[in-house]
Parts: sequence; structure tokens; C-alpha cells
Amino acid sequence: MSTPQPTDTAHDTHADAEDAGRSRIVLAEHRPWIEQLQRRLFLRSSLSIGALAMLSGCNLQDNDSVDKVLWAMSRWNDRVQAWLFDRNKLAPTYSARDITDPFPFNAFYPEFDAPDVDGSTYRLEVSGLVADKRSWSLQQLRALPQASQITRHVCIEGWSAIGQWSGVPFRTFLERIGADLSARYVGFKCADRYYSSLDMATALHPQTQLTLDFRNAPLPARYGYPLKLRVPTKLGFKNPKHIAAIFVTNTNPGGYWEDQGYNWFSGL
Repeated sequence: MSTPQPTDTAHDTHADAEDAGRSRIVLAEHRPWIEQLQRRLFLRSSLSIGALAMLSGCNLQDNDSVDKVLWAMSRWNDRVQAWLFDRNKLAPTYSARDITDPFPFNAFYPEFDAPDVDGSTYRLEVSGLVADKRSWSLQQLRALPQASQITRHVCIEGWSAIGQWSGVPFRTFLERIGADLSARYVGFKCADRYYSSLDMATALHPQTQLTLDFRNAPLPARYGYPLKLRVPTKLGFKNPKHIAAIFVTNTNPGGYWEDQGYNWFSGL
């Protein structure tokens, strides 16, 4: 008959402390993936219990497996937002006295790096599922029907600002170039290396605009000269500036921030 061995309580307590410390280190190592999950699922809200339940089935030491789950959940979120989107519901509009002055600059680079585009030689390239692939000068864009709006720009960083924007209703432009309006996406390439894309339903929304002017004057460089997209039904990073090319496609073109983990649909 074996003799019972004494229990080393101090040793067990020390081991438990070491295990807890290792757990904190593992959690810290995977914090970027947790933050991606927060961005992709709810944009401006915190991680849900349901999301944690889904994540709990993953091995957090396998970055590729975690990322696959995060992308799958983000795509699911896109489908839900697209289903909820009302193409006839307008974003709130404001009066001139509500305009934020100065309107903030925001980009993935400092303001002094905003591109210097020559408006006299500028041509907007058009490609993809469109009947007329001719490029457009600023003069030709200004000859199209124009509209003005005072709407709120909402940044994913947590701030917002109200501005006055004027330009061509995007639906008018898409119809003029003979775009396939049953296609799924419209993509944008910009002079500052930025790129983004929209679902077609949002592209056709009555407030989505190819913007040429800010407060009744040509766009300053800091706000996107010579051409930006104004989409008041989306978060700010879905409003590309310095647009150089537009294309219509059935393949999701992604986007600068979207390809780094931000939710693609990003509706308000």
C-alpha cells in the first residue's frame, strides 16, 4: 500500500499564478484580432456575447484560423446590413448655420501630403460594365445636372462634422455612361493611392454624389480636389477623395481600410 504524498499548497498556488500570467500574455498577443472582430462586427459598438461564443471554438494560437472566422463574420455582417438598407431613406440634412467650420481634414497621411492634381488636364477614367468608356473632364462633369446637400460626415474614429457639398448625383452619372445598374459594385481608384467600393444600391441612392464643390467653391485639396464621393448613408472612410477612376463590376473590389479589417458595407 503506497504512502499518500503531502500536498504542496505553496507550489500549486505559484503554478496557478504562472498559468494566469501566461493566459494574460496569450490574450495580449491576440488583442489585434479581437480588435478586428470588434470593428468588423459592430463598427461603433463593443464585442457581443454571441461573437465571443463563435470565437471560443477557435484556436487563438492559429492566426490563420482566427482570421478566417473574423472574415466570415464580417461578410455575414455585410449581408445583414445590405438587407436592412433602405434605398429610399434619406440621411438627415441641415441648415447653413449648422456647418462645421473649419471642417476637419482626415486621411491616412498628413495634410501636406494631399495630392496636387492639375484640374486643366484631369480626366476621370471609366471602365468595367459600362456602355460608354470615354473619360470625363471637369468641364464635362460640371455640365451635368448638379445638386447640393448639407449632411453629416461620420468618422469611424468617433467624430463627426457637417459640410455643404455640391456636384453630380451619382445615379445621374451612372445612367449617363450606360452603367449596368444590375451589377453588384462600383469601385473607385484615387490619386492618393486610396481605393474603395460601394454596393450598387448605395451608389444609386438619391444622396450619393460625385462632389465637385465644398461650400459653393471648388473642392480644396484637403477635401478631395478635383472630385470626391459624398455618401451620407455610409461611414466617412467610404467617401473616397481625389477620385481618378470609376469602374462597375460584379467582383467586390474591397477598399484601403476594408482590406485591413474594417467592415465593408459600413452603413449608418
